[in-house]
Parts: sequence; structure tokens; C-alpha cells
Amino acid sequence: MTDKLRRASGGQVVYAELKRQILSLELPPGRRLFEPELSQQLQVSRTPLREALRLLLAEDLVDQLPTGGMVVRSLSAQEIDELYTVRACLEGLMAAEAAELMTDAGAEALTRLVARNERLVEFAEDAMNAGHDFHLEIAEIAAHGWARRLHQQVDGQMARYRAFTNQSQLRRTAALAEHRGILDALVTRDAARARELAEAHVLTARDTALNAITERLP
Repeated sequence: MTDKLRRASGGQVVYAELKRQILSLELPPGRRLFEPELSQQLQVSRTPLREALRLLLAEDLVDQLPTGGMVVRSLSAQEIDELYTVRACLEGLMAAEAAELMTDAGAEALTRLVARNERLVEFAEDAMNAGHDFHLEIAEIAAHGWARRLHQQVDGQMARYRAFTNQSQLRRTAALAEHRGILDALVTRDAARARELAEAHVLTARDTALNAITERLP
């Protein structure tokens, strides 16, 4: 492996770890990123670290300060509104497409995922992941290339906000009921209803996230 390839590989590893810390809020919003500190913490040189920071900047996960330093991008009510509104359109489109393309195998896979969601509904993180897998399976069945690529991009940005949507048992139970409704529309091949329910589900999550984040903002 050449030195250039080693540096590129190192940059990707550092990028993946910093992205994980940002999306999980281990690196909190507004946190100033100091290269010496990060370099020591991650046991890497400045070259792969700077490459990783450039990638994070391109993804809008960090902001560059006028002085040249970087900070973790702040949480934003406007960003929540924009991201969830876009995702609602994409989820609606993919749900409609999935309903029209539904097979018995697809219906069985989705039914298993909703059953898993039900078993885990009392556990915030597990329920969140189970619900997320349900939506990813719908995207897989829909097989809409552009919608799926855009959904992946939006989904990555939303990771920092997703935990705010299911903090209460009441919301987790309601989300499960919404998943059941979407599932029913999908397995009965009702594309219009699947679109409507999928969009409404995401917009309800948006409102929940907005309410939660408003309490954290100054």
C-alpha cells in the first residue's frame, strides 16, 4: 500500500469514528474541535484528521469558524423542519411504490419487522432501531433508485435528531400503531393509503422532535 493510500484509508477511519461520535451526540452540538486534542484521542496524525474534518464539513456535520477552526454543527429547529418535511415526501413516495410492488416475501419481511418493533417498544433505543429497519425495508422493496439515494442522504443528517422522537413510552406506542397502519396498507397493496400514512407518520415524528429540541435551545 502506498503512503497516499494509507493516508486516504486513515482519513476514512477517522471520519467514520468522528461521524459516529457526532451522530450519537458524544461530541455535542456546538463543541469546538481542537486538532491536537482529537489527534491524541484518536491516536492519529494531523493529515488523516484534517481529511476527516473536510469530509464532515462537506456533509454539513461541522461548521467552519471565521478563524479557521471547526465546531460540531448546532441543533436547529429549522433543520428539523426541513429534514423531516423532505423525508416525509420521500417516505410517502417509497411507500406507494412498495405497495405497488409488494410480494408475499416482502409482506412477510415487513410483518416480522413490525412484530420485532412490538417486542421492543418499551426500550427507547431498541424500538427506534426496529422502527428504522422497518422504513429501510420499505425503501428496499420500493426499489426507487433516486428516492433511496436521497433518503440515505437525509437519513444520515437526521440521526442526531431521531432519538428525540421516541423518548416517551406514549410516543413509542403511537409510532408502533402507525407502523401497523402502514404495514396494513402495504400488504393490501393500497398505494394511496400507504403514501398518506407514511407521510403523516414522519410529520408526527417531526413535531415530536421539534417539541423536544425547543426545550434544549436557548
